[in-house]
Amino acid sequence: MALDNVGFIGLGIMGYPMARNLAKSGKKVTVWSKNQAKVARFEKETGAQSAANPRAVADAVDVLFLCVGTTEMSHEVLTGEQGVVKSGRKGLIVADCSTISPDGSRENGKQLEAAGIQHLDSPCTGSKVGAEGATLTFMIGGERSVFEKAKPVFELMGKKFYFCGGPGMGLQAKLTQNLILANLMQAFNEGMVLATKGGVDPQVMFQILDNSAAKSGLVSGKAPKIFKRDFSTDFSTKWMHKDVSMALESGNRLGVPLPVTAVTQQMFQAAMADGEADADMCATIRTLEKLVGVEVKG
Repeated sequence: MALDNVGFIGLGIMGYPMARNLAKSGKKVTVWSKNQAKVARFEKETGAQSAANPRAVADAVDVLFLCVGTTEMSHEVLTGEQGVVKSGRKGLIVADCSTISPDGSRENGKQLEAAGIQHLDSPCTGSKVGAEGATLTFMIGGERSVFEKAKPVFELMGKKFYFCGGPGMGLQAKLTQNLILANLMQAFNEGMVLATKGGVDPQVMFQILDNSAAKSGLVSGKAPKIFKRDFSTDFSTKWMHKDVSMALESGNRLGVPLPVTAVTQQMFQAAMADGEADADMCATIRTLEKLVGVEVKG
């Protein structure tokens, strides 16, 4: 099967450029989003076609990707009244790139598979830049043979692929990754505010971090944005808070204590209460800055 007809549901910060890369490749792309203005813009920009609802997307394609914000959104799109499951398209491959609950994803998969539809959980990392440049990293859960069939289409959006195991395992890996990223962000916030309050030049402190065992890709990417006071959104505070909250739920279910993550989740909650929900997650530093009266800038 050539998988020339590709569907995409969800045209947000990640989904829009992911779907655009599929359209640029020459695939026949059909899209749907609740935001009809984005659908119209996408059609105009790429020549893709739109569908009336998720079921209609499924009816038109061989493989379908989605990237939505929450477990509830994924459930509605896949198993709701006008959802993908209603198409009954035997052999259709559905790859859910959303970061959602592993258990919620498994439930979606059971309902789809009962209708003859194959399901992968395939969350990705790389933020907006990776989505635009088709350099995303995907973590895959489900049947390996299904992934191998769909891999040539995945390769139009990403560069690295990790098969993590059965249903939900891609999401278990993604929650772990985002747990670590969020904790790194919080540690950087605390350290940089402490250094600045103590009189160390933030640029010098960053150079020390960037040339020591404390170096990290997250810090290297976010520090220049913070110094420029550029909090335009690559990955919003509210979505990272959502992911960290799911990691805590997973820890509770599996009996794993996550004390540092619990504090990070509450600091992100504080930042959201402080108006930073839709800003990039590096804006969480502003909440701590306000508490002590300093600003970390170049």
